Amino acid sequence: MSKKVKEMLIGQYGYAPELVFEVRANRRIFAYKECPFNPRVYTEKGLYFGKIESDGIRLTIEGSFLVGPKATKNVIEVGEEDAKLWLSGKDLKTSTEMRGWVILKWGLYYLGCGKAKDGIIKNYVPKERRINLK
Repeated sequence: MSKKVKEMLIGQYGYAPELVFEVRANRRIFAYKECPFNPRVYTEKGLYFGKIESDGIRLTIEGSFLVGPKATKNVIEVGEEDAKLWLSGKDLKTSTEMRGWVILKWGLYYLGCGKAKDGIIKNYVPKERRINLK
Protein backbone atom coordinates (compact mmCIF):
# COMPACT_ATOMS: atom_id res chain seq x y z
CA MET A 1 0.00 0.00 0.00
CA SER A 2 2.96 2.32 0.65
CA LYS A 3 3.85 2.22 -3.05
CA LYS A 4 0.29 3.12 -4.07
CA VAL A 5 0.26 6.12 -1.70
CA LYS A 6 3.59 7.33 -3.14
CA GLU A 7 2.24 7.00 -6.69
CA MET A 8 -0.89 8.95 -5.75
CA LEU A 9 1.20 11.71 -4.11
CA ILE A 10 3.46 12.03 -7.16
CA GLY A 11 0.45 12.14 -9.47
CA GLN A 12 -1.37 14.70 -7.35
CA TYR A 13 1.44 16.92 -6.01
CA GLY A 14 4.49 15.98 -8.08
CA TYR A 15 6.41 14.73 -5.03
CA ALA A 16 6.33 11.99 -2.39
CA PRO A 17 8.63 12.09 0.65
CA GLU A 18 10.88 9.10 1.38
CA LEU A 19 8.72 7.69 4.15
CA VAL A 20 6.86 4.47 4.86
CA PHE A 21 3.12 4.97 4.45
CA GLU A 22 0.61 2.78 6.25
CA VAL A 23 -3.11 2.95 5.51
CA ARG A 24 -5.22 2.18 8.56
CA ALA A 25 -8.91 2.31 9.49
CA ASN A 26 -11.09 4.77 7.58
CA ARG A 27 -8.39 5.09 4.86
CA ARG A 28 -6.23 7.23 7.17
CA ILE A 29 -2.59 7.41 6.10
CA PHE A 30 0.19 7.35 8.70
CA ALA A 31 3.79 8.09 7.74
CA TYR A 32 7.05 7.20 9.43
CA LYS A 33 10.71 6.41 8.82
CA GLU A 34 12.06 2.96 9.51
CA CYS A 35 13.62 2.72 12.95
CA PRO A 36 16.27 0.26 14.24
CA PHE A 37 14.12 -0.54 17.30
CA ASN A 38 10.44 -1.37 17.49
CA PRO A 39 8.62 1.92 18.22
CA ARG A 40 5.32 0.08 18.80
CA VAL A 41 6.71 -0.96 22.15
CA TYR A 42 6.58 2.73 23.15
CA THR A 43 3.84 4.23 21.02
CA GLU A 44 1.75 3.68 17.92
CA LYS A 45 3.88 4.04 14.82
CA GLY A 46 3.58 7.08 12.56
CA LEU A 47 2.30 10.60 12.11
CA TYR A 48 -1.24 11.17 10.84
CA PHE A 49 -0.37 12.26 7.31
CA GLY A 50 -3.65 12.37 5.40
CA LYS A 51 -6.65 10.46 4.18
CA ILE A 52 -7.41 8.67 0.93
CA GLU A 53 -10.56 10.22 -0.51
CA SER A 54 -12.44 9.02 -3.60
CA ASP A 55 -10.65 11.62 -5.75
CA GLY A 56 -7.16 11.79 -4.22
CA ILE A 57 -5.26 12.30 -0.99
CA ARG A 58 -6.34 14.97 1.49
CA LEU A 59 -3.25 15.94 3.48
CA THR A 60 -3.25 17.03 7.11
CA ILE A 61 -1.44 20.23 8.06
CA GLU A 62 1.57 18.08 8.97
CA GLY A 63 1.30 16.19 5.69
CA SER A 64 1.27 19.46 3.77
CA PHE A 65 4.47 20.52 5.60
CA LEU A 66 6.15 17.26 4.50
CA VAL A 67 5.01 17.39 0.86
CA GLY A 68 4.66 21.13 0.24
CA PRO A 69 8.30 22.28 0.06
CA LYS A 70 9.04 19.99 -2.90
CA ALA A 71 5.57 19.83 -4.46
CA THR A 72 5.47 20.88 -8.10
CA LYS A 73 1.70 20.73 -8.62
CA ASN A 74 -1.47 21.89 -6.89
CA VAL A 75 0.08 24.44 -4.50
CA ILE A 76 -1.73 27.75 -4.05
CA GLU A 77 0.00 30.71 -2.41
CA VAL A 78 -2.19 33.00 -0.33
CA GLY A 79 -1.68 36.34 1.37
CA GLU A 80 -1.77 37.06 5.11
CA GLU A 81 -5.49 37.91 5.26
CA ASP A 82 -6.48 34.75 3.39
CA ALA A 83 -4.14 32.72 5.64
CA LYS A 84 -5.92 34.07 8.73
CA LEU A 85 -9.34 33.32 7.23
CA TRP A 86 -8.20 29.81 6.28
CA LEU A 87 -6.85 29.04 9.75
CA SER A 88 -10.12 30.29 11.27
CA GLY A 89 -12.02 27.71 9.22
CA LYS A 90 -13.35 29.81 6.34
CA ASP A 91 -13.50 28.70 2.72
CA LEU A 92 -11.50 30.88 0.33
CA LYS A 93 -12.42 32.39 -3.02
CA THR A 94 -9.79 31.93 -5.71
CA SER A 95 -9.27 32.94 -9.30
CA THR A 96 -7.31 29.78 -10.08
CA GLU A 97 -8.66 27.17 -12.46
CA MET A 98 -7.33 24.33 -10.28
CA ARG A 99 -9.72 21.59 -9.28
CA GLY A 100 -9.29 18.90 -6.66
CA TRP A 101 -7.05 18.70 -3.60
CA VAL A 102 -4.59 21.58 -3.23
CA ILE A 103 -1.97 22.60 -0.67
CA LEU A 104 -2.25 26.13 0.69
CA LYS A 105 0.96 28.05 1.34
CA TRP A 106 1.56 31.39 3.03
CA GLY A 107 5.18 32.55 2.97
CA LEU A 108 7.24 29.66 4.35
CA TYR A 109 4.21 28.04 6.03
CA TYR A 110 1.96 25.31 4.72
CA LEU A 111 -1.59 25.69 5.97
CA GLY A 112 -3.03 22.32 5.06
CA CYS A 113 -5.08 20.96 2.24
CA GLY A 114 -8.36 22.09 0.72
CA LYS A 115 -10.55 21.13 -2.20
CA ALA A 116 -10.66 23.59 -5.09
CA LYS A 117 -13.81 23.68 -7.17
CA ASP A 118 -15.63 26.45 -9.06
CA GLY A 119 -13.49 29.29 -7.65
CA ILE A 120 -13.80 28.15 -4.01
CA ILE A 121 -11.29 26.29 -1.86
CA LYS A 122 -13.21 24.21 0.70
CA ASN A 123 -11.65 24.34 4.16
CA TYR A 124 -10.76 21.15 6.06
CA VAL A 125 -8.93 22.61 9.07
CA PRO A 126 -10.26 20.65 12.09
CA LYS A 127 -12.37 22.72 14.51
CA GLU A 128 -9.98 22.08 17.40
CA ARG A 129 -7.07 23.55 15.38
CA ARG A 130 -8.77 26.72 14.17
CA ILE A 131 -7.76 30.17 15.37
CA ASN A 132 -10.21 32.72 16.75
CA LEU A 133 -10.12 36.03 14.84
CA LYS A 134 -12.18 38.00 17.40
